[in-house]
Amino acid sequence: MKTSIVVVAFIGLAGLGPFRSSARAERAAPLPQAAAPSREGSQSVWDGIYTEEQAKRGGALYSQNCARCHGPELTGGETAPALASSEFKETWSGLSVDDLFERIKISMPQDNPGSLSRQQTADILAFVLSRGGFPAGRTELPREAEVLKQMRFEASKPAR
Repeated sequence: MKTSIVVVAFIGLAGLGPFRSSARAERAAPLPQAAAPSREGSQSVWDGIYTEEQAKRGGALYSQNCARCHGPELTGGETAPALASSEFKETWSGLSVDDLFERIKISMPQDNPGSLSRQQTADILAFVLSRGGFPAGRTELPREAEVLKQMRFEASKPAR
């Protein structure tokens, strides 16, 4: 009797493998596989794609909506990854800024996914970029997907 219970429990747990929740599983969630935008005529996160004022607004929104999971200093928590780390940058490197924007818009905050407006999402992303060491510019990060798709997320500053 005991053996059959253990076997059933083991088989049941094995079947739930893809659904287990852990901090590492959250961090390793599959990323969208978007085609890399053309480098010609496109911008990267190193080109000043948000303003300091926008990042300031985003900081207030981050504190209200994101800090409880990702930490006040963007260092991550038990179930949420750090947002100002080299691992975060490498994870998103090569994708468009729109890929990251849409991930935030659709799945955050964790306790109320999809509740942020496109402007709030842009402002929060501007704050995350600022804390990640990416430079501010003169133009706010746009909300429009077609524009964000032309912006590359690059972990390292490209050689010019």
